[in-house]
Amino acid sequence: MTKADHAVERGAERLQELSNRAAARGDGVGEWLAEGLANDAAFLRKLKPSLIAARVRGETPGNPIPEPSAPSSPQLGPRPKKRKRGGKGPPPIVVVGAALVAGVLLAKVLDWRGHAHPRD
Repeated sequence: MTKADHAVERGAERLQELSNRAAARGDGVGEWLAEGLANDAAFLRKLKPSLIAARVRGETPGNPIPEPSAPSSPQLGPRPKKRKRGGKGPPPIVVVGAALVAGVLLAKVLDWRGHAHPRD
């Protein structure tokens, strides 16, 4: 095996690891993505330079590459439930009300200061 074959195999292994991780997610998108990544890894293994050269010469490779399969079920246990983040910070209505009060007070102060130095 040449350096290029090793590089291609390493890339295919990384794609297969990503496929396994996506399959372990357990949701629809992860399973869909896992299938595509597994197919990409199998295709990339077929692109090894030594295999391409053998096919060009008319030789068939001695050991066909096995098609990898993604796990049929998630490999991890159930995910822990997320805790609710309630109770952190003031309610939004209080923030909006405080901003309104601050704006009205700022407008009153500016209007009052405008009467102190009339321009006419």
